[in-house]
Amino acid sequence: MSDKLRIKLSIADRVYPLSVNAEQEESLRQAAEQLQKMVKQFESSYAVNDKQDVLAMCALQLANTVALKSKDQHIYQSAKAQLEALSEEIDNAIGVNE
Repeated sequence: MSDKLRIKLSIADRVYPLSVNAEQEESLRQAAEQLQKMVKQFESSYAVNDKQDVLAMCALQLANTVALKSKDQHIYQSAKAQLEALSEEIDNAIGVNE
């Protein structure tokens, strides 16, 4: 059984106390650090003063990234299935499976 750790993460000038599993701690800290970098990038690139607007922009960018990765994974799986089917047809045509 894993023990819960109490950590604090700072995002957009707010501190969020969390109870997490030990194996989650590092990835959550890295995610918070990446999010903080995104916040600073949006603040410096755009005239946005409201943290909620900045966080909404970050959420949109992250959601888009997830959607693109999901689409890429779907394309990969589809291509893999087509290649496997083609390979099987070639094997049957040249008599490899006989």
